[in-house]
Amino acid sequence: MGVTMTPMRILVSGFEPFGGDVANASGDAVEQLGATWDDPAVDLHVVTLPVSFDRAPTALAAAIAATRPDAVICVGEAGGRTAVTPERWAVNERSARIPDNDGAQPSGPIDDLAPSLASRIDVDGIVEAMRAAGIEAQPSQDAGRYVCNAVFRAALTGFDGPAGFIHVPALRATGEALVGAETDGAEPRPADRGGVAGVSALPELVTALRAAVEVVSRSRA
Repeated sequence: MGVTMTPMRILVSGFEPFGGDVANASGDAVEQLGATWDDPAVDLHVVTLPVSFDRAPTALAAAIAATRPDAVICVGEAGGRTAVTPERWAVNERSARIPDNDGAQPSGPIDDLAPSLASRIDVDGIVEAMRAAGIEAQPSQDAGRYVCNAVFRAALTGFDGPAGFIHVPALRATGEALVGAETDGAEPRPADRGGVAGVSALPELVTALRAAVEVVSRSRA
């Protein structure tokens, strides 16, 4: 008789709107991913985090404690990017260009650990899978210094398993994003990928995140 594998439990987080904006592409995409998930090999859980330097890491820790995941994927938006960009590094620094949703603008180190912590998910494999699904994607070396990076750092320091962060373009159903430049940094715009255009619609973000979850789910021995 064959052995039935227990589904891999994966927690995916997105963010609420911030800075007076009406939407956050990361939260919208993660919510839709959870609502449409249909792969029995993965027990998918999703959570929307506050855009708060203080409360977001705490909310992530609570979600981890509640779901006891095998892997954690955090998602945020980057206003100037047109590709989906899995992040390689979480840096030990906070620098808020605008106040968070609690009105805080902290600066300085996050913790007493290394200056940079490496992602524990397969960044290159995820980029390859997203591109195979027709989504413009490229690895990023800089997650910024805003709440996204702080949550990325919290995932790596507060959870022992596979954990990483993915930035998505700050798409809006109508109009332009008011915020999101906090994580643009010096990241390049997407290179020519043989006619694959930049990401322009929420369903593409959901497709990209689905590809990421599938790659992470295959990482279990």
